[in-house]
Amino acid sequence: MADNVRVGLIQASNDVDGNEPVEFHKEKAIEKHLKLVREAAAKGAQIICLQEIFYGPYFCSEQNIKWYDAAEEIPNGPTTKLFQEVAKELGVVIVLPIYEREGIATYYNTAAVIDADGSYLGKYRKQHIPHVGVGNDGYGFWEKFYFKPGNLGYPVFDTAFAKIGVYICYDRHFPEGARLLGLNGAEIVFNPSATVAGLSEYLWKLEQPAHAVANGYYLAAINRVGYEAPWNMGEFYGQSYLVDPKGNFVVMASRDKDEVIIGEVNKRMIREVRDTWQFYRDRRPETYGDMTALLP
Repeated sequence: MADNVRVGLIQASNDVDGNEPVEFHKEKAIEKHLKLVREAAAKGAQIICLQEIFYGPYFCSEQNIKWYDAAEEIPNGPTTKLFQEVAKELGVVIVLPIYEREGIATYYNTAAVIDADGSYLGKYRKQHIPHVGVGNDGYGFWEKFYFKPGNLGYPVFDTAFAKIGVYICYDRHFPEGARLLGLNGAEIVFNPSATVAGLSEYLWKLEQPAHAVANGYYLAAINRVGYEAPWNMGEFYGQSYLVDPKGNFVVMASRDKDEVIIGEVNKRMIREVRDTWQFYRDRRPETYGDMTALLP
């Protein structure tokens, strides 16, 4: 593998009102993101990541069983299959965050990882599931209504260009999984998100650079943009970015525009940082047992 890898991050607004049928949402969003993926590839991206549950609105603003119909099997669902074809055609790795259904009615917030030859490498299921109100109108991040917590651990995928891990949105508030991704060999961690101003923005440029520094890897954070009707619970503030193992922002998107940004990863920097800061050598896991103890 080459030392330099070009990463493409896609942030986009949702163009369809939430009252429209689920299939209409998926059709329009997939059509839009296929164009953005092709744009990223044309700009030289080798690994491309989309935003959390990219093919519709952030429907967790409400609690409505209508949205269960948005879920698909992974990898046997139509969206994963479609993007496998696109990845093979373009020769790119795609991190594809979608709503997963397993069996009859078990649901997860998941990202499929597709290699540059179109092969399906596996999936990550969001581990930490929020249930948090926003404002006074009954809207919020009502994710426990829609998702079970992930049960596949913190896998790292050995793609054609780099070893990558995935952490989804609310996961980013938990350093334990971020460390496990590093221990499992991640060179780049992708965090597709859907997060609004007034709740988490003050943490957006703080937590994830800290994860990158503490774990000696690149971290790519992706957020959607705009307001989503009919909920309008807040502004999805964009500002997707790539941060390096020293905590420097390599590239950052705008706050309010559909955008494809390209950032370059230098694997030599990962080695240099880990040689300088020996956090993996000096950690003391034998002293951390209480972290897994249940509180009274």
